[in-house]
Amino acid sequence: MFSQSVIRFFKELEFSGSLPPGISIMNPFRNNPHILPVITQFYKKFYNDTNQRYLIMGINPGRFGAGVTGIPFTDSKRLAEKCGLSIPCLKTFETSSVFVYEMIEAFGGVEQFYNKFFISAVCPLGFILVNDKGKNINYNYYDNPKLTTAVKGFITDSLAKQLEFGIRKETCFCLGTGKNFNFLVKLNGELKVFDKIVPLEHPRFIMQYKSKQKDLYIKKYLEEFGKV
Repeated sequence: MFSQSVIRFFKELEFSGSLPPGISIMNPFRNNPHILPVITQFYKKFYNDTNQRYLIMGINPGRFGAGVTGIPFTDSKRLAEKCGLSIPCLKTFETSSVFVYEMIEAFGGVEQFYNKFFISAVCPLGFILVNDKGKNINYNYYDNPKLTTAVKGFITDSLAKQLEFGIRKETCFCLGTGKNFNFLVKLNGELKVFDKIVPLEHPRFIMQYKSKQKDLYIKKYLEEFGKV
């Protein structure tokens, strides 16, 4: 079953390498005992079959979305309202999650969307940087060349394991048209996995800089998803 493979992947997911100074990794599957039971419910609810799905790759989990809930582009609000699940003592809000679930609703709803697509990230665990003011901020795997080098093996190994879920290889969708897309294209050139990688503007970029055109971007997502 697709769900069993995903749940096993997250149960075993761990980064054991060294990171550059000031950067730490977020692993909700290890840090919060409530996460594994909830993701188990989520994937059994929407992926309890043997269907093949198209992979959608984000960058890496953020500290208000998958970095704490364990489910890509899903904050606690969307998890409860759209998926009917909740994580005890956790309340988060992520603008990327707002866009993604509005897009999912326009697609036809969570059951129809998750029946066809599996959302993940190029790096399935996220990062936090402590800045010069002592504040924790989200950090991307490509923001520091040393970090990129440190996690490339983890990224490659994680992708190989996810392909075994039942991922279709004709088309992969990449959220992020710049550095994330460039990295994934280069990695795919090395691994020869996907026939085609389709870039889409990242939900965070859309909500931060193009919110007035949000409906146009939702339409673009649906058009690209409708081609597969």
